[in-house]
Formats: sequence, structure tokens, C-alpha cells
Amino acid sequence: MTIPDNVRADILIQAMPYFRKFAGKTFVVKYGGAAMVNEGVRNAVAQDLVLMRQVGMRPVLVHGGGPEIDKLLARLGKERVFVDGLRYTDEETMEVVQMVLSGKVNKDLVALIQRQGGKAAGLCGVDGGLFRAQRYAREGRDLGLVGEIDAVNPEIISALLDKGFIPVVSTVAMGESEDAALYNVNADTAAAELAGALGAEKLLLLTDVAGILEDLSDLGTLMREVDRSQVPGLIARGVVKGGMIPKVECCVKALELGVQAAAIIDGRAPHALLVELFSDQGAGTMIV
Repeated sequence: MTIPDNVRADILIQAMPYFRKFAGKTFVVKYGGAAMVNEGVRNAVAQDLVLMRQVGMRPVLVHGGGPEIDKLLARLGKERVFVDGLRYTDEETMEVVQMVLSGKVNKDLVALIQRQGGKAAGLCGVDGGLFRAQRYAREGRDLGLVGEIDAVNPEIISALLDKGFIPVVSTVAMGESEDAALYNVNADTAAAELAGALGAEKLLLLTDVAGILEDLSDLGTLMREVDRSQVPGLIARGVVKGGMIPKVECCVKALELGVQAAAIIDGRAPHALLVELFSDQGAGTMIV
């Protein structure tokens, strides 16, 4: 389909105020799970990040890699185990997590961004002491080497952003000084903590749903904007449930840490980032 020239011009004119508003601002994008599977969409995400950088924004990509971890565990004949949605991580699984997240997935994303004309640098939470974590300990559940972030030192991220790089971050974290362990940290949580530490303008979670829907079977019930005070009620009513609960809670956490807004958008839709950032309607649910 050919887009008429006047429509192209209208799109650019609508985007101009956002270019001005967001120039010099930091945005943390969390990318993972099913949203990473489609190669065409992966290319579109890389293009979006490069465009953001080229118009003066400072994007940071935080990624997961669950499907790739599962693949390697299966090849090794090791069963994957989840407890309340979090991956149980013994020492052998932690080795796989570290190899996949900080190795293959991270470097594949760096290469993808650079093929689209950007400058990217890959790192994990251990580099520069970015993430410090302690063993996850809630309600007596043992999740092995799953960590909760204690502290974030964003110095290395800020330095890369100042030099024009797009940092690409995997969420392997370092234990506290008396603890030699490395920890597997939930990527949504890490993205929220990093967004707060960087004073980000916005946290964007790329997911495999359109956003928060009043009725999961009806895209017309998408809630475009939600005040964080509404979140407990949405959970109580079952509008937000299952895997969406921790994502919404991470958005609320980011707001508590000083981030201006957080959005849950469909990472399977090509260029959803650009639609969310540079259009009046947006692409998903914004939590403010």
C-alpha cells in the first residue's frame, strides 16, 4: 500500500512536538519473552532504538531471554522449574543463564542494533557494579540463585549514553561484598530499578499483549491510561491477573522511584515503540 505524501507529512508533523519534548531524555526499554521471537519484529525494535538515538533521545535496552534459556536447558537434558512464575535457578541453571543472557542473546542484540546503523554496547549487571543483589527471600520460598536488586550504580550506563551508545543490558547481578554468588534477576524488575536510578522519562515494557484490557477477548477494551492508584482495584477485580501482575507492579515501582510514566505495549507489533512515543494515541497502556 502506498502512503500519500500528505499523510506522511501529517505523521512527521504529529511527531515533531515529541522530538522536542524527549530530546536529551533517558528511556529504558525492557524486551524479552515472546516479543523477541519474531525476526522481523526484532529488526523493527532495533530500528526504533536507533531512530530514538538519532533524534537526541537516550534509550537503554534491558533484555530477558527465557526461550533461549529453555532451549539450551532442553539440549542439556535439564528440566526447567518455575515457582510462582520465577525460574528456580540452581548452580547449573545459573551457568546456562549467564551463558545465554550475557553471551548469545546480549551479543545478538548488540549486533542487530549495529546492523541498523546504531552504536551499541553490551553488558550485564556485574559490569561496573551496575546491579548488586541479594538472594530472593520472600514468604519462605527457595528459588536458588534468584536475586533481588539491593542497589544500582548507573555510572557505566550514563558514560555509554554520553558517548552516543545504546547500552544493552542483561540481568545477571553480583552478590553483595561478602557473597561471591552471581544471581539471576527478573528483567522487568531490573528495568524498573534501572529506570529509577537513571531518572528516566519513561519505562517501556514490550510484552506479548496489547496492554491492560478490561476484557482479554476484546481489543476495544484497551485501557489507554491508568493512574497508579487504580492498580490495586484492577488486580482485585481480576482485570490485571497472572503474568500481568508483576509487570504492572514493576511499572508502579518505577513511578515510585521517580520515573515520569511507564507503558505496557505489545512488543509483537512492528514499531510499537515509535507509535507509543511519537503519536498522540500511543500503542498500549500508560501508567502515570
